[in-house]
Amino acid sequence: MDTHAPNESVLAEAAGGAAVCLGHDWLTGMRGGERVLEYFCRAFPLAPVATVVGDRSLVSRDIASHPLLQSPVARLPGAIRHFRKLLPLLPWAAGRTRIPPETKLLLTTSHCVAKGFRKPEGAKHLSVVFTPMRYAWTFYEEYFGTSRAKAALVKPLLARLRAWDRRTAADVDRFVAISNHVAKRIRDFYGRESTVVYPPVDLVRCTPGAFPGEGGFDLIVSALVPYKKVDLAVRVYSKNNWPLKIVGAGGCEAALRRAAGPSVQFLGRLSDEEIVGLYRRCRLLVFPGEEDYGIVPLEAQACGRPVVAFGRGGALETVADGVSGVFFPEQAEEALEDAVQRAARTDWDPGAIRANAEKFGPAQFLEGMAREIRAVLS
Repeated sequence: MDTHAPNESVLAEAAGGAAVCLGHDWLTGMRGGERVLEYFCRAFPLAPVATVVGDRSLVSRDIASHPLLQSPVARLPGAIRHFRKLLPLLPWAAGRTRIPPETKLLLTTSHCVAKGFRKPEGAKHLSVVFTPMRYAWTFYEEYFGTSRAKAALVKPLLARLRAWDRRTAADVDRFVAISNHVAKRIRDFYGRESTVVYPPVDLVRCTPGAFPGEGGFDLIVSALVPYKKVDLAVRVYSKNNWPLKIVGAGGCEAALRRAAGPSVQFLGRLSDEEIVGLYRRCRLLVFPGEEDYGIVPLEAQACGRPVVAFGRGGALETVADGVSGVFFPEQAEEALEDAVQRAARTDWDPGAIRANAEKFGPAQFLEGMAREIRAVLS
């Protein structure tokens, strides 16, 4: 048996037979947050999953096999496709998402409104926070742009969202943060303390290849949205004619393609297996944005490949400077260019890089979450 294989039964044991309801913001695809939810779904196979809107066909079998408890918003035409446009309604929807009255533990995974689900009387609410609402608190311009006209319309809404976000934090019994970076935001925005439990990297799926770095290219795996700063890497690699492969899709893709030189290749969305193959063959992973945690750098490290990362946010906690990667101090072309060149000159040890990723494996995550479940129920 693989020593890295997860054993979710420790979570069920910690719950001691209490009736569990899981909660997640929305279920419209498989990203890092949904990967965390999968662990809870496997631990509590009979638990319903509350969500403002969801589509079983867009999530994994582990999640889709559970009863989905959706908010009234889910009944609106086009809700799955256009749910982000319904942002003003989402706090209202969260408050009207039905949690079964027999629930004793409400376990939510949230970056938007799931922490605002209302627990039944006598229940405890343990909320795993990926980040307090990023667009409401910290990345306004990255999401909504710099238009003064749009700001006049959107900022009053965001002020109401921040007030709701702060108010509903008081109903959570215990917070788990996914990084120290997020724990500070919970303290600053909610006035609450939290325990850090790092989300797990899949050490079974992500393993080193026989010939690491053989592909001779650098790699980005990212949504193509403004705050990810993929444009910075496109400029640097195009200017220097360095080979770069970009996996992902998003609203910025057309603009990035127009700005890219012939050395930059866009691969679109790929399967997990295809991405692991790229991790194994790339020279290094480029991670130019500021993230609350960031599972992609850990996946690359689990495959034995180094990371060039912006030196802010969660990457500072998951990348070991000089052992599994290098940092650049500002999101500027010269800084990234220098970091890539330093990484290229370094003689990396794939075993040491993999060992750093193993500190963030499923066993550590499950043990940490079991402690939190026992603490909130006691």
